[in-house]
Amino acid sequence: MNARSARTNEAPSGQQRVRVVVAERNPLVISALREMLECDGRFELLGAVQSGKQLLELAVKTKFDVAVIGWRLADMDGADVLAEVQSRKLDVRITVFSNDHDIGILKQCVRLGAQGYCFQFDDPHIIFETILAVAHGRICIPYIDINKVNDTPLAQLTVRERELLAVLSDGWTNLQIATRTGISENTVKYHLKNLYDKLDVRNRAMAVALYSSEKRRSPKQPVG
Repeated sequence: MNARSARTNEAPSGQQRVRVVVAERNPLVISALREMLECDGRFELLGAVQSGKQLLELAVKTKFDVAVIGWRLADMDGADVLAEVQSRKLDVRITVFSNDHDIGILKQCVRLGAQGYCFQFDDPHIIFETILAVAHGRICIPYIDINKVNDTPLAQLTVRERELLAVLSDGWTNLQIATRTGISENTVKYHLKNLYDKLDVRNRAMAVALYSSEKRRSPKQPVG
């Protein structure tokens, strides 16, 4: 990334600057982003943190337009953050700022509801335009075959596993699932472990976030 030393691209007269929060574990990346954003009059950097917990706390206390997050934070990764945002129903628009060209990460971000995605080695112009697009309510990600994005791990699930995922999204506990299906809690835990393995997630929140994202993308059936 090349930081610029002079303020450029001033926001049009009367137009508010885009309020940005940065979450990134690498202090050098934070420093470069800070300099880039502060040298561009279209943006206002409200804060920079290194952990997902700090970002989520900021999202509750502070009003901002876009969170620019690294894929690996001090305490969690981007998937965890996106899942928590969905689980807590936070009004946060997120651009993932990745240093990894792994297409699997990009697909996971799309499935979990990220609105923007760019690379740390992109030209600053691309990074700025991605942030601006997300701030203005658009989705801005690198080109990817949409058919491959939609081919989510949920497609591998059996009917029973989809039913289990649905009740998880409704907030059922392991005990409630066991009681209402007539199986033991240990059996529920066994089924959940298999479900998480199939979805390539680590916990309930991430599984529910994937399920919620697919439901939002699914076309609604016509009425009548």
